[in-house]
Amino acid sequence: MIAHINGKLVEKNPTEVIVECNGVGYFINVSLYTYSRIPSQENIKLFTHLIVREDAHTLYGFFDKGEREIFKLLISVSGIGASTARTMLSSMTPQEIMEAIASNDVTSIQSVKGIGAKTAQRVIIDLRDKVVKLYGMEEVAAVQDNTARDEALSALEVLGYTRKQSEKVVNKIMKESPDSGVEEIIKGALKSL
Repeated sequence: MIAHINGKLVEKNPTEVIVECNGVGYFINVSLYTYSRIPSQENIKLFTHLIVREDAHTLYGFFDKGEREIFKLLISVSGIGASTARTMLSSMTPQEIMEAIASNDVTSIQSVKGIGAKTAQRVIIDLRDKVVKLYGMEEVAAVQDNTARDEALSALEVLGYTRKQSEKVVNKIMKESPDSGVEEIIKGALKSL
């Protein structure tokens, strides 16, 4: 219904912005990903998605079309509402979400507040084929990266580090250098832990 809004940025908060367009102020819900990319300049353009319910009309804004498409995919999954999808986009970048889905990375999706194991698995089952087809992501490469990650996590657990503590560090290392081997990941993690 409303594809985008181009107007004057009146107010900017981590969860919402107000954009004035032709004398009307639009209250738009945003993710932290979008919030961090909105320039402080006066005129901005946000791509939007309007959700109409019996009791409310809620407008969600996105810095780029790619984030909006991921949001639409996420809300199509049973058990994922608009606020949960926004929380996911605040916790992970759209690219990280796509990579987690393509590589069957339940742990990364489950790390988002409010998402349990079953919901994380449902997201992957429902969206994996769509993400791989739409974005041309390669499943094999993602699975190899995931194997190196899992081996590194297992090794760190044997060394006495908790899995939760290790995952944050290993995920950061994988983000910075995705081609890292198991040894490199473990060495990097040991320096940070």
